[in-house]
Amino acid sequence: MTGPDKRLNAWRDDLADRRLEGRVEAARFVDGAPAMVMAPRAGLRSRPDAGMGYCSEALFGDVVDVFETRDQWAWVQMQKDGYVGYMRANVLAREFAAPTHRICVTSTLVFREPDLKSQPARPLYLNSRVRVSERTGDWTGLATGGFVYAAHLSDCKTFSHDPVNVALDFTGTPYLWGGSSAAGLDCSGLVQQAFHACGQPAPRDSDMLEKQLGRAIEITGDNPARRGDLVFWDGHAGMMCDAENLLHANGFHMAVRVENFAKARERIAKAYGSQPRFRRVYGNKQ
Repeated sequence: MTGPDKRLNAWRDDLADRRLEGRVEAARFVDGAPAMVMAPRAGLRSRPDAGMGYCSEALFGDVVDVFETRDQWAWVQMQKDGYVGYMRANVLAREFAAPTHRICVTSTLVFREPDLKSQPARPLYLNSRVRVSERTGDWTGLATGGFVYAAHLSDCKTFSHDPVNVALDFTGTPYLWGGSSAAGLDCSGLVQQAFHACGQPAPRDSDMLEKQLGRAIEITGDNPARRGDLVFWDGHAGMMCDAENLLHANGFHMAVRVENFAKARERIAKAYGSQPRFRRVYGNKQ
């Protein structure tokens, strides 16, 4: 049967989210149990198979609803964007405290002590959420252990103001299909993380971004692209830095790059079989 998008709705023939009862057919409906991601990054896959590539990626402090745990895999739905998939069950904690702060730089390190020479250090990435327990000089202690340089944190209600500035900080980051962090990300992951850092909800995939963010516009000589305009091809998304330059994570460079839009558009159109479409996000700088 056809039904709601399975990327955003947890349902299979044998099991489904109780909130979908009456909308889909399934042998059994259950409530999701909240859990928090406790690893720096956790791949989300379309099947419980470590050989599968990511369809998305969760970050430390993300909360998911768990519908099933079996054979070391958890079938989950991310609360921040609704994306559904499988992740390793051992990265999840069923008991957790609400975060107080978020990582506000592309990446940082958690040190064992409030000392830059202490080891081991583990990474955390932009938009990861943590609970602060203490402040020691320039360092902030985390409730889960370790210390982060205080300037790399902001409280959960404080955000950046320009998604382009956020995205530019990822320049040179490796391209990773399904990735959402400075360890590697894809085109829609870059856009999503930039908007999340500005406190604006954004879905995960490029088709969802095109449907949900901003309004469609025609780019002409009298109405040139503006900073922050989004541009889409079928299966690809980018962000305009200004009227002439495109910022995007792409497989051509296998990295996040800024390039001249006029030179790139036909290469991308040929690769994706479509011409560019623009959307202007409400609140763009003029």
